[in-house]
Amino acid sequence: MADMKAQDKDLVFALDIGTRSVVGVVGRPVGDRLKILDVEMAEHGKRAMMDGQIDDIRQVGALARTVTQRLEGRLGVRLERVCVAAAGRALRTQKGSFTLELPEEQSIDAEQISALEAGAVSAAEEALQTDGDSRRQMFLVGYTVAQYRLDNYPMANLQYHTGRRVEADVVATFLPGEVVESLYAAMRTAGLQVASMTLEPIAAMNAAIPAELRLLNLAMVDIGAGTTDIALCRDGSVVGYTMATVAGDEVTEAIMRSFLVDFRTAEQIKRSIGESEELIRCRNILGQEERVSVDEVVQVIQDPMDKLADAVAKQIMNVNGGTPSAVFLAGGGSKLTGLREKVAAQLEMDEKRVAIAGNNFALSAFSDNLELEKPEYATPLGIAISAGLGLLNDSYVVILNGQSAKLFRNGVLTLRDILLMNGYSYADMVGKTGKSLTVTLDGKRLVFRGEPAVPAVLQVNREEAALSATVHAGDEIRFIPATRGEDARRTLGELLGEDFYGKAMVNNAIAPLDRPLVQGDVVLTLRQTPPPRQEAPAVPTAQAYGTQARTTLAEPARPLRPREVHLFLNGDPLVLPAKEDGSPYYLMDLLEYSGIDFEHLDRAVRLEVNGVERGFQHTLKEQDSVTITLN
Repeated sequence: MADMKAQDKDLVFALDIGTRSVVGVVGRPVGDRLKILDVEMAEHGKRAMMDGQIDDIRQVGALARTVTQRLEGRLGVRLERVCVAAAGRALRTQKGSFTLELPEEQSIDAEQISALEAGAVSAAEEALQTDGDSRRQMFLVGYTVAQYRLDNYPMANLQYHTGRRVEADVVATFLPGEVVESLYAAMRTAGLQVASMTLEPIAAMNAAIPAELRLLNLAMVDIGAGTTDIALCRDGSVVGYTMATVAGDEVTEAIMRSFLVDFRTAEQIKRSIGESEELIRCRNILGQEERVSVDEVVQVIQDPMDKLADAVAKQIMNVNGGTPSAVFLAGGGSKLTGLREKVAAQLEMDEKRVAIAGNNFALSAFSDNLELEKPEYATPLGIAISAGLGLLNDSYVVILNGQSAKLFRNGVLTLRDILLMNGYSYADMVGKTGKSLTVTLDGKRLVFRGEPAVPAVLQVNREEAALSATVHAGDEIRFIPATRGEDARRTLGELLGEDFYGKAMVNNAIAPLDRPLVQGDVVLTLRQTPPPRQEAPAVPTAQAYGTQARTTLAEPARPLRPREVHLFLNGDPLVLPAKEDGSPYYLMDLLEYSGIDFEHLDRAVRLEVNGVERGFQHTLKEQDSVTITLN
């Protein structure tokens, strides 16, 4: 290893991590094609993948290391950077909508559109969070804006239009975080750095259907061992991708059941169809040597092939909305005898319009000594072609907070796109104001606003950048998420103010002034006149002892307080002591004598004075008859 050359920037190394095997491809761009220098394939010793998803990270990493070392040994190059693809099986598609209310009518700019779209994508991601308390990290693969609206009017483009309310509906596609992270972890185990990541259906399409053919409505079907990935194009671009859970393993398992052989033997029998003579030799699980006729095997696999063809046709029709102009079958499963015809029949197409992929590989890749026209090479070649020929913007490295960012989409990438693809949300980018607190005070609705958010730090190459800024290969992004503002908080005392004197009820219960208020609280008050302040007696002067002073002192004393109050509460007499400040009694004052537990009310309270319904602040008079009961 010490005398090996370093991997130069033009040398492309791609790994296709499949359910059954790992395939490595090394190439270098030459003009507008990729020259393939070497290809290596190794099969998993035991099942380390389940339907395209990594199950045993250590085993997959070890096999990837084995493939890498074989290529390094033959090429004399130390391979350190690898391009990979995630299986289409885990894709999740979800609609999302978002609305921005602007403070005033204004012209809509690119930043507001970026924030609007980011909010809609975050809403779509939130709709996918169905695991209760445990949130799944989702990585954005791509999204399409289905509709803009400006002040409720549908628009195709918002920029430069004037309005106050803008809305966006999007259809976003995500990969669950565990799918992405397991792939990165397996590559780290193999001692490799991920230089780019794309989706397997898009990679296979880049090999099987070059860009100049995509004006036509075409379907690419990559039939692997565990999954069947499907991508569709028209008008020059990829318009959709999906997958079917039926794939080559179902055919292999049917052979296992019919001939009592293990999985590896069944795979060998499947591959022998069309390549051997009439009889296939094998050993069953009982240790017995058997000769199986090709016709027998073909008959056994008809049912799983019918199911595979039916699943492929349904997925194509569902995503494409109709029959495409042509279909390309790729992957090892595409070589099954009779499958091409079955797919054509299910789609009600001419058999000539369903072809095995491989013939178009030469438009994008070539080799001096390797045979590349094999349908099973569609995905590994596609990964290498995508990276080497710049067909994907994820074919370069962008650093986000010191680590390689995870990138998926075609076309120009903005800072907003990269943040969304790496699991950040609208709230992380724009921030959210703290929650408002709405309460009702004596019938009047009051709203206290939360604190504004602390803005995010957005820098590209150490310079401040906008969400709509375009990001290029090699850029270094620094991002510190925005911090949500503090929620509005008030206690009952803070609501009423320092000058309040009296009693207050919150939701029909007497409450202390230090009680924290919560959303929707209803506060009723009984304000009372505070007692007069006691002034310190003045020091009498000599003049104060005159005749007038003596006359005043000789006057009879006036009563300082009124008498006690006699009432009837719920039919029983009630005597209330006079208040020290001389103020009258109010209906609210009698609540504590009613015997009702206002802290745990389950029904409404009926308040009447002399048979008439009254409010808490009704003034009581001598001999009033008061009723306080639960309805």
